[in-house]
Amino acid sequence: MFTGLIREMAEVVSYQNEILTLKARYRPKIGDSVAVNGACLTVVGLGENTFSVELADETREVIAMENLKGRVHIEPAMRMGDRFEGHIVQGHVDTVGSVTRIEKRTNGTDFFIAIPKEYLLYVIPKGSVTIDGVSLTVNEVTDEGFRLTIIPHTLDNTLFSTYRVGTRVNVETDLFARYVANILEKRDATKKSGWETIERFQALY
Repeated sequence: MFTGLIREMAEVVSYQNEILTLKARYRPKIGDSVAVNGACLTVVGLGENTFSVELADETREVIAMENLKGRVHIEPAMRMGDRFEGHIVQGHVDTVGSVTRIEKRTNGTDFFIAIPKEYLLYVIPKGSVTIDGVSLTVNEVTDEGFRLTIIPHTLDNTLFSTYRVGTRVNVETDLFARYVANILEKRDATKKSGWETIERFQALY
């Protein structure tokens, strides 16, 4: 589990044979979980000032692979007793979104992110969302996506300063919104199935 608060910006050293090697101040251990641009990955190798993580097929199919170059966000998994900030982040990327508009404001910058419509159900106004591992508050939900306001501190200390219109980003929607939607969907399916069963039995008599 993660919080969506970036530990540091790591530098991509190489990506070969599905192994991503990063240079960072953070020193993990073999087997540790580290979120890289919001995707939970397992540390499989250590080097001098570097560590390596492996990307499974599922991960490569879901995330924005083109962003695994230059600098990336990293956050180590929470440990028991750690201070909890941000919001509950699993490190399970739901989908890839795209920056459609960027607007400068008085004390921040608005980023409009488009995502597939099936994931908008899990995005709630004033709720939480994770973009490339960064915990953020949703200011507005539109028909195509949502709007975020990024304060100067976040802009200066994350990859948001490099985003342009068309940039693709990893999106993890709110955990609780997904749970509630799943429960309601299963409840409705169970009810429907129950009535269909009753109707089939009635047709036998």
